[in-house]
Amino acid sequence: MHETTADARRPWLAHYPPGVPAEIETSRDTIVDVFRHSATAYRDRPAAESFGVRLTYGQLNTYAEEIAVGLQRLGLVKGDRVAIMMPNVMAYPAVIFGILLGGYVVVNVNPLYTARELTHQMNDSGARVLFVLENFAHTVEEALPDLKTEMAIIVSPGALLGLKGVVVDLVSHFVKHNVPKFHLPATIRFAAFLRFARHAKLKPVEISPEDPAFLQYTGGTTGLAKGAILLHRNIVANVSQCEAWLRAGAGERPDHVMITALPLYHILALTACCLFVMKIGGCQVLIVNPRDLPTLVKTIKSVRMTMIVLVNTLANSLASRSDLKDVDFSQLSFCISGGMATQAAVAHKWKAATGHPIIEGYGLSETSPVVCVNRLDISEFTGSIGYPMPSTDVSIRDKDGSVLPLGSPGELCVKGPQVMAGYWNEPEETRKAFTEDGYFRTGDIGIIDPDGSVRIVDRIKDMILVSGFNVYPNEVEGVLTSHPQILEAAVVGIPDEHSGEAVSAYIVPRTRELTVEDVRLWCRENLAGYKVPRRITFRETLPKTNVGKILRRELRDETHVDGTHV
Repeated sequence: MHETTADARRPWLAHYPPGVPAEIETSRDTIVDVFRHSATAYRDRPAAESFGVRLTYGQLNTYAEEIAVGLQRLGLVKGDRVAIMMPNVMAYPAVIFGILLGGYVVVNVNPLYTARELTHQMNDSGARVLFVLENFAHTVEEALPDLKTEMAIIVSPGALLGLKGVVVDLVSHFVKHNVPKFHLPATIRFAAFLRFARHAKLKPVEISPEDPAFLQYTGGTTGLAKGAILLHRNIVANVSQCEAWLRAGAGERPDHVMITALPLYHILALTACCLFVMKIGGCQVLIVNPRDLPTLVKTIKSVRMTMIVLVNTLANSLASRSDLKDVDFSQLSFCISGGMATQAAVAHKWKAATGHPIIEGYGLSETSPVVCVNRLDISEFTGSIGYPMPSTDVSIRDKDGSVLPLGSPGELCVKGPQVMAGYWNEPEETRKAFTEDGYFRTGDIGIIDPDGSVRIVDRIKDMILVSGFNVYPNEVEGVLTSHPQILEAAVVGIPDEHSGEAVSAYIVPRTRELTVEDVRLWCRENLAGYKVPRRITFRETLPKTNVGKILRRELRDETHVDGTHV
């Protein structure tokens, strides 16, 4: 066991859980090495479950090898990019590991992208092949005139599920009518692709920890998405950091079950669910559509889950359901929340509904993603993002890059083995993303408390300047959602001729009885006058990414106001 030695520069080390080292050992392993080890060590254990069907680690390895062989037979060479445009179906993890086994680079694509967004990401990455779920193939057809991709491999929801898969596909096509018609040249069906691969064996590929593993495109919530280059060593380091932090709290057991409700194309689910669970030999239960809450709750009830990773909006939706009381949470080791700020009101609701606290963490696509996380032994929500991970250094900087003292707000900057190599084909953006001494600029305003725990105030780009005073949307949203009649809220800045900017709030009410005056009075009781929303808009929903992150940019861009406002 490594000892943690605190110093003035890294006060968080004194507050690490017992057994968590200050540094992780630098590994020479690649993701492929870690996967191969798990496939051998846990060969007969279940690796993934979908629609009640499980694949073992041995079966997953066999399918991954076939996918790698198929890509080799298509003429791809080491370093070529291969895109995946799917929700959490059983084929997804097999495709990920198949791409990596061949020495190729995974490009994860949000299946809800429009043709324009898909075209940008595919052409920017230079992906030669696209694995796409048939439900979204019509988007590929729409984008086809501008796409440079050579081949599309069409995957069905029931792929790799055996006879159950036939039923799943029939229901998808003829009951739910989830597959719009499409016509694509240069395509092959996934099952045919696997048969095509079985005519050859995998050619050896030398893969280095310095090789790119993923082009992980930023969420695009504040602008055009850029591809973060995540090397094999970046991902392996972050998986090791997560293992060092989480494994002691989760306990040593051979039957861990992770509910993977967040989509695997999102970096949090990719690392904290798929790869971490693979490293420890657990089973991930793949949730195809987390917005189908009745089915999600039914699935959670049917499995003995020990781990779950959520975002604030999904935790809020689940905790609001009456049928969650029928779920057995007795085996739950931890519930991690990330991807967006967790609101205190949601955390309290979750604890009341499940008996377990939300363990909030923080990260970005550019950091593989985990930077900070709370201790697993907390009993109540802390409101902070916790402590920096082992081998991770953080500092708070001013706009000139100078380090600020503890307790001062400024830009959170990060250095560690999980930080990306840079942005794909964006040397100038890469240069701007780092300080002169090599720290990654997160774009988030943070504060390091005296004990070394970190609090996120807000995104720099989202901060609202009202008559010279800083207003942080997270704070105002937290106050709004603490009102018992408010389900969700989003806050943005709007131009104002008197104050420069004014606060505008978009609210999803729980009841029709809520009025604008109710909201205004609540804010006046809990916020300084300049933070009180000048304009209040009631809406039925808020725009979100598929992961559930609220799109403030889309709200700012709106040219008209829906619902009631003042």
